[in-house]
Amino acid sequence: MTATDPTSTTADTVLEVEDLTVQFPTDEGLVQAVRGVSYQLRRGEVLGIVGESGSGKSVTSLAVMGLLPRSARVSGSVRFQGTELLGATDRELSRVRGQGISMVFQDPMTSLNPVYTVGDQITETILAHNDITKQAAHKRAVELLETVHIPNPQQRAKAYPHELSGGMRQRVVIAIAMANQPDVIIADEPTTALDVTVQAQILEALKTAQDETGAAMILITHDLGVIAGQADRVQVMYAGKIVESGTADEVFYEPRMPYTLGLLGSLPRLDVKTERLTPIGGSPPSVVNMPPGCPFSPRCPLAADICDAEEPPLEPGPDSQHLAACHFSYRVEGHEPRDLFRPASDDPIPAAVTEGEARE
Repeated sequence: MTATDPTSTTADTVLEVEDLTVQFPTDEGLVQAVRGVSYQLRRGEVLGIVGESGSGKSVTSLAVMGLLPRSARVSGSVRFQGTELLGATDRELSRVRGQGISMVFQDPMTSLNPVYTVGDQITETILAHNDITKQAAHKRAVELLETVHIPNPQQRAKAYPHELSGGMRQRVVIAIAMANQPDVIIADEPTTALDVTVQAQILEALKTAQDETGAAMILITHDLGVIAGQADRVQVMYAGKIVESGTADEVFYEPRMPYTLGLLGSLPRLDVKTERLTPIGGSPPSVVNMPPGCPFSPRCPLAADICDAEEPPLEPGPDSQHLAACHFSYRVEGHEPRDLFRPASDDPIPAAVTEGEARE
């Protein structure tokens, strides 16, 4: 059991990440891309990881897959079904990638080879981990294209990536990810740059992939709306660290971190058309030579002197295992985004923000 998920057990845990830290040396200093990330992923569940660009979401997944550049300094532990992956050789990782853990990348055009048909690329993935004939593998490739709802799969298998739409290319990548019945599927921003209708189709294809394989899934996104109704648990990342973790209902309906509340306030709601968005002011901090204190402090309406001096630990509330990294998480509970953040207008900051322990 870990602090991030006290309810999980060793028996049903397929992936366990503990105190994962990733740093990149640069001329400007040490980039602290991931700082002490820990989580456990159970069989069949969907874990949503959300945060703004630069929060460390993708770097975390690349570290799990062993796909970071050699210059990266990685420490901690990544265990897949009890086997440590950090420090494993490329040959050892090749046995896990695609069969044990597969990944759906953000841009399908960088994942697919432009000079091979999509059918050949799915076939190659199947042959890499299975002792079957090429004809049988091709037949399976066509079946996979049909499974992810690509029309006329027999003909589409002969197409090159550039002949397919963006949504279809992403579904091909999902077909490749599920080809060898993996235990874990990592989907890194799978709906970015797609319109709303196609986003829904991609999420449906991911759900189909999970149902077909029985895999656990990590769904990485900057949009809380993407994981609404998809994730069982949600972890919010900021400046390379998890700042809130809980069930989907807890994070969506009872957030305990001001940053999470701000993300929810910046999400358009179709059921409340007249309500103005409440975006988070400012920008994420540089993760090069980070100063002490809470990284969200410069943007936080509840920030006080202690926030500049001491970074809060990720810890549970008094009556639950809902985790948050905030000195004043108790003041977030029960509030709407508009209670803390300035609406997208010239209205003054709500009085609730200026009372109590907010910085003067």
